Amino acid sequence: MRTTRLLVAAATATALAACSGGGSVDGSPGGSGVRDPYFPKAGNGGYDIGHYDLTLTYDPDGEHLTGTAAITARATQDLSAFNLDLKGLDVEEVTVEGRDARFNRAGQELTVRPADELDDGETFRVTVRYSGEPVTITDPDDSKEGWLPTADGAVGLGQPTGSMAWFPGSHHPFDKATYDLRVTVPKGLGAVSNGELTGEVTRGGRTTSTWHVAEPMSSHVVTVAVGEWQTDRSTTDDGVPVYTAVDPRQAGASREALGRIPEIMGWARDNFGPYPFSSTGAIVDRVEDAGYALETQNRPYFPGAPDTVLLVHELAHQWYGNSVSPKTWRDMWLNEGFATYAEWLWEEDEGGDTAQETFDALYDGTYYDDEDANDSIWAFPPAEPPDAEHISASPVYQRGAMVLHKIRQAVGDDAFLDLLRGWAAAHRHGNADTGDFTAYVEKSAPDEDFSGVWEDWLYGDGRPDRP
Repeated sequence: MRTTRLLVAAATATALAACSGGGSVDGSPGGSGVRDPYFPKAGNGGYDIGHYDLTLTYDPDGEHLTGTAAITARATQDLSAFNLDLKGLDVEEVTVEGRDARFNRAGQELTVRPADELDDGETFRVTVRYSGEPVTITDPDDSKEGWLPTADGAVGLGQPTGSMAWFPGSHHPFDKATYDLRVTVPKGLGAVSNGELTGEVTRGGRTTSTWHVAEPMSSHVVTVAVGEWQTDRSTTDDGVPVYTAVDPRQAGASREALGRIPEIMGWARDNFGPYPFSSTGAIVDRVEDAGYALETQNRPYFPGAPDTVLLVHELAHQWYGNSVSPKTWRDMWLNEGFATYAEWLWEEDEGGDTAQETFDALYDGTYYDDEDANDSIWAFPPAEPPDAEHISASPVYQRGAMVLHKIRQAVGDDAFLDLLRGWAAAHRHGNADTGDFTAYVEKSAPDEDFSGVWEDWLYGDGRPDRP
């Protein structure tokens, strides 16, 4: 069961008091954030979202988005008001249970006051109509997210907080939901999203695509990619549908790697356990359209043709990061350390460097050609990034993977693979933090002493002494 942290911001409370219009108030406003250590305004308190129903129309020429978000949620306290995260865009109307609701904007917070207060445990539906030119958000590490215009359309990328640039919601990994998306774009373009394509129709010079996501999904791995696509459908050996969408200019360069998706999925299933979702695939855009790949749920996004190892990394995230998601953004190493170690395992099984050889090269400072890059691995402990700017820095990836290798050394190969599968199963479609993981490891191998791994490799400063 999920515990929702409540934070009542003074500014929000003041704004609500100003528009309350008097009368008795039994409930209280939900919090304007869940106190994430790096993004304290991300997410919202007082309710849990169960489902998003998003209807979007996008005009690439004018970079104009029109949207209706119908959100089904359950109150976790008596609510006089609640917040949604939405950055930019113009809100035209908000209703709760079909009745007009008062609302106000302050930064990324859309505060909603329903006509009738909501009772603890009550399921309710809030509908937001909005439009405008979606914004591109610059992260603390200077990367771009949110709504990114591309050469022939746009792509929505959400990690860590970018999804609030194109739909309102509770945008923190802790609040997962299912989704239905209907996206309308000019004829000749297509809209690719998560889950399964359930319909596509063209009329009046526009094409509408509908997508359904049946499994819980954090909003930071939701995507909509608008553009020209070559699509392909196949299945894995165990019947999981594979759907790929590739910019025609990247089709030739992508063919070999994408053709290995069924093989990679079989390998990943053997190592990580049953696949947690109902479809898989990939989206490949042009090289210049984004600065990074992202593990968007069901089908990761790539700017340009991926190589096989990068494809392995992003598909491994479907288990570690998408199904087992972080409780806070401090726990990013549980995403990236696992996906990086998946690369090491793949290379080892494919006859390349063993995981031990990769570990040794990182430790000895010979992995990268650049000395600064080798030194950066030891800048901070993987479990404690110093701030939001560093949640995707090298220690989170490489030193995070080194922690996993130290565990493998301690327990042996067979027990380690059991641990990988068990961890994915124990928190399937849920959230976990570093404390959950260390407790799980210790419970799985009660005769081993992991104190040195935790103290030196997971939480220790600098490069540990060679064991």
